[in-house]
Amino acid sequence: MRTFQDEDGQRWVASVGFRPGRDYQGRYFFVVRREEEAAGDTGDGFSEGGALSLPEIRWNSEKTARRTLETMSEVELRRRLRSARGRVPASE
Repeated sequence: MRTFQDEDGQRWVASVGFRPGRDYQGRYFFVVRREEEAAGDTGDGFSEGGALSLPEIRWNSEKTARRTLETMSEVELRRRLRSARGRVPASE
């Protein structure tokens, strides 16, 4: 998991979600949630509490996913967050 701030100073946690299935390719995907909501996160990307995911950002292994998150710049994390927020319907 990786903590970062958005443009408004809100703290977020980027983590890795897991999608079970027979095909190992792309099982792991990008998930982000507010820091206070991530406190109960088990790291599996499926905990309740306002998680936003970008399922098209995928990795074949958890090791690769975590390494990518660790090396991602804060600018890139904020860009991914904006993209995820833009997909949420206005009523939510």
